[in-house]
Amino acid sequence: DSNASLSPNSSMTTKELQEYWRNEKRQCRQVKLLFEIPSTRIVEHHLTKYVMYKIIIVQTGSFDDKKCVIERRYSDFEKLHRNLLEEFSEEMEDLTFPKKTLTGNFTEEIINERKLAFKDYLRLLYSMKYIRRSKKFIDFLTRPELQEAYGCLRGGQYTKALEILSEVVGLQERLTRGNPVSIVPTLCAIVVCYKDLDNPASAFEYGDKALSRLQVRTSHRYYIPLLETMITLAYELGKDFLSLQEKLEEWKAKKDPVRVFTLKELAVREYVQ
Repeated sequence: DSNASLSPNSSMTTKELQEYWRNEKRQCRQVKLLFEIPSTRIVEHHLTKYVMYKIIIVQTGSFDDKKCVIERRYSDFEKLHRNLLEEFSEEMEDLTFPKKTLTGNFTEEIINERKLAFKDYLRLLYSMKYIRRSKKFIDFLTRPELQEAYGCLRGGQYTKALEILSEVVGLQERLTRGNPVSIVPTLCAIVVCYKDLDNPASAFEYGDKALSRLQVRTSHRYYIPLLETMITLAYELGKDFLSLQEKLEEWKAKKDPVRVFTLKELAVREYVQ
């Protein structure tokens, strides 16, 4: 219809329109996490025997449902429960935790019962707003994988580190929606990996995401190292680096000169035991 008014997005390319509507749908649909425990494996290590529960965490409601796969043992759940009770005893008073038995902990029947119990346990914890936003709950779901990823980064295994970080960062972002700055270290670790793998375009993409979260947090320890890295990447990619340079000079004019680590130096210090 030639008389129809043009959409404000009519000048967009097909790809840009697809991304626009994808973002619109993300904003309209409520994103939730679903927990599945489809399988287990028995591990024997130094005369110790334990069951590892495979947990698939699905982020539903996004344009493309995302999955993150982690593994936890009974003692990990037990430690989480104890830690949460210290802070949320009233909220958890009706929550039953699967008890250990004197015998039969490795029978198929007991393992299957616990799979179902832990699935319901995680679902109920996530349904409680203050618990799902707590550091203890978030650490349970992300910390072991992040520790492994940073260990790979320190060892120069950037591809392996990137594989883990890329899977965890989406879950971490979902769990910390009220505190977007908290995932800056993870985003910066991804920048370091891509940069060392000679992929400046992807490094710049994730650096831009991190920098957007620090616009009002210029005192954050990652701000200047990230800004310096972004200037280098922008120059390499032929992007506007002058505006980034101006921000750096503006910051230096307001602050006393201090020792600033590089982005990589900061990243390798994360999760050091």
